[in-house]
Amino acid sequence: MLRSLSYGWRLWFWRVAASGLLPPWLVLRDLPAEPGRAARRGALSIEIVSHCWNYSHLLVYQLSSLILAPPARAHVMMTVFYAREDAATQALLDFVGGHEVSGVRWNWQALPREQLFRRSIGRNQAALRTRADWIWFTDCDLVFDRGCLDGLVESLQGRRDALVYPRTERVTTLLAGDDPMLRAESVWTLRAIDPTRFQERANSRATGPLQITHGDVARAVGYCRDLALFQEPVQRFAKCHEDRVFRWLLRTQGVPIDVSGVYRIRHAEKGRYRGGLEARVRGGLRQAREPVASG
Repeated sequence: MLRSLSYGWRLWFWRVAASGLLPPWLVLRDLPAEPGRAARRGALSIEIVSHCWNYSHLLVYQLSSLILAPPARAHVMMTVFYAREDAATQALLDFVGGHEVSGVRWNWQALPREQLFRRSIGRNQAALRTRADWIWFTDCDLVFDRGCLDGLVESLQGRRDALVYPRTERVTTLLAGDDPMLRAESVWTLRAIDPTRFQERANSRATGPLQITHGDVARAVGYCRDLALFQEPVQRFAKCHEDRVFRWLLRTQGVPIDVSGVYRIRHAEKGRYRGGLEARVRGGLRQAREPVASG
């Protein structure tokens, strides 16, 4: 029935459903019961899943953080979905892939652009095939500073929650496109953040870059696996409404846990819209909505 409706009406339907007006069991009945999920202890395996399209100038910080501050107690697989047409990202992945890092494995996954542009397609693929104890769905503007992933392992000891998220993160102000922190490079080098440019912010739910999911849950249900709309390729980068739908399906907004060293680079110009009037309009709107910092 829903397939016969236009894209806009189908999207509206699932957004309304995810607001709580419909019970999630109508779509997803096989959510693994909590007592049956593994309660792992000791060193844990963590898969980090990121997407990149025209964001290599941000992704470089994320990948560099795993090289400059490698985890000691976490066994990390770093998965990046990208499109080969994005030459800058391909060059960055080639550069990073040449680094051998104890406790870290690189996993570059090229997708056709139309599949990359629907972020839930890659997330669903990763969820269904992950072997990790936990899988962290994130964005490429998030950075894992020293101790972050080891602290995550400590906070996840013996837990069975379907979805958790860092209680706090540190964020920049909304950076303009010409900010030196966002400069692109013709030859890639490792880049570290300047922590003094970030301020702490509390989180209230597991938003798109902060969705840390139990591996047993991810393998069982995927990422909006059974909702055809969120597995359809698109011609331009789709706004990520599926993040909210995913939380609805899991029956939780996530459980806050203590994880230090989570940094996020906020930016006015969206790489997915770069180079046109829409980029300038959206960037201007984002800056206009940015609250004025108090002294």
